[in-house]
Amino acid sequence: MSSLKGKRVVVLGGTSGIGLAAAKAFLDESAQVIIASRSASKLSDAKVKIGGNAEGYEIDFRSEEKVADFFKKVGKFDHLVVTAGEGAMGHFSELPVATVREAFDSKFWGQYISVRAALPYLNNESSITLTSGVYGVRPPQGATTLASINSAIDGLVRGLSVDLAPIRVNVVSPGIVDTPLYGGMSEDQRQVMYHGIAKQLPVGRVAQPKDIAETYVYLAKNGFTTGTSVLIDGGAHLI
Repeated sequence: MSSLKGKRVVVLGGTSGIGLAAAKAFLDESAQVIIASRSASKLSDAKVKIGGNAEGYEIDFRSEEKVADFFKKVGKFDHLVVTAGEGAMGHFSELPVATVREAFDSKFWGQYISVRAALPYLNNESSITLTSGVYGVRPPQGATTLASINSAIDGLVRGLSVDLAPIRVNVVSPGIVDTPLYGGMSEDQRQVMYHGIAKQLPVGRVAQPKDIAETYVYLAKNGFTTGTSVLIDGGAHLI
């Protein structure tokens, strides 16, 4: 595998959860890390948590103009990681179409737009790693929207790996992870949910962000991996 020492890595969504853990993992590999988020306060907090010399930018990656301006400021870089994007849960017959479109704008179109804007600044040895999720493979009730978005991202990656070659394009597909995504629940509610899921999983626990983060590093370093969806779900697709 190639070294990441001195390589410039952009992590969109790198201020919390999986994105923050990924930014830390790249810094541990001696990469130069640039993180971006819609929240200025989250950026400040993340830079403190990450340490090192990470650069930080505020950006709404659903806006083509703002994303283009961001990459113009960043300039040439080596690897792109996108973990940002919000989904929507709810029964198909009850979830408003406007909510579904907003979720697509965030998680699917946000990643699509980011790749388009990043291309002029990448090189033939670069990699792009997007994020989908296990619901694209095994959706529970109420996850039709996320199943659709995640499946679309997986398909996008397969197409991009051909269209953008020799740039490598892959996708990480996590299962349930203990992240701020569930911050709307009380601590007790979260722990009850995690405990119930952990009992079902072959690995016996839910993932921590660092469990997922290492996969982004692997995909950036392994020069022979492209067009691949890496499912990291603790065996959830088997139950």
